[in-house]
Amino acid sequence: MPLSGDASSRRYYRVLDGDEQSVISLNPEPFDPEQLPFVVIRNLMAGWGLPVPEIRAVDGGRGILLQEDLGDLSLQEALKEASPSRREELYRQALDQLVVLQREAARAPQRAICFQIAFDFEKLSWEMHFFWKHFLEGYRRCDLSVEDRASMADGFHRLCAEISSGPRVLTHRDFHSRNLMSYGDALYWIDFQDARMGPAHYDLASLLRDSYVELDEEFVADRAEEFRQRAVPGEPRDTFQRRFELMSIQRNLKALGTFGYQGTVKGSRVYLPYIPRTLAHARRNLARYPELSGLRRALARHLEELQ
Repeated sequence: MPLSGDASSRRYYRVLDGDEQSVISLNPEPFDPEQLPFVVIRNLMAGWGLPVPEIRAVDGGRGILLQEDLGDLSLQEALKEASPSRREELYRQALDQLVVLQREAARAPQRAICFQIAFDFEKLSWEMHFFWKHFLEGYRRCDLSVEDRASMADGFHRLCAEISSGPRVLTHRDFHSRNLMSYGDALYWIDFQDARMGPAHYDLASLLRDSYVELDEEFVADRAEEFRQRAVPGEPRDTFQRRFELMSIQRNLKALGTFGYQGTVKGSRVYLPYIPRTLAHARRNLARYPELSGLRRALARHLEELQ
């Protein structure tokens, strides 16, 4: 049975062997199991006690990976029926897991591929150019003036320079409600093959400024403060808040670039319904920082949602 996948070129199918149900992923090219990021990173995370799917069989020569089936109930779907107390419980569980990731990765030998790549200034800036190209110019067909281009370039430089300047931890890279599966009593992680080093606030921004779920500001503030106390207790609250919000701006604009690319280049409309919420996140945080006012004004001239 075909399954809906992520925004990659992999294809997924559900298979039944007797009483055991699994998911088979078909990669577009053959791979070496000892080098495939999904396998390498999955094994690291499992060793740290994080909930990741079991790998049941691998045929790298044919690009096939058979893994445990975690069902269809993502955190995004589970939240639709969750009571307020259950919602809080689920997010605390996710943040507990995130603290484990950062703590255990910091203790581990730094040899795997995920430790060799990072959200550095160049990578973050590339993502802003991707947003520019595929959301502004591609999806929204914005005709940017020379002045707007200069303001955006300056704003993106300021943003990426600041958020890339701090200490780095290992990040999941796409830690949001569609990549956390509610299975049994735990939230399981999927789509972690692009894990890399980055700011301590990166995965937090992905989770709490999620394009797919509406969270009220008090809930976000409470969960962010709980995370600060456990993950970066030495960071002053105002410094933490600034880094979290700036990271959220970059992360949300990056997501808009992906949504625009999927809509215009790939012809997929799956992500388009999530654009309004993502723009609302960006507008709220951009408005808080006067030093990014040039960027905000340039974007708002073309995106009425940011006005």
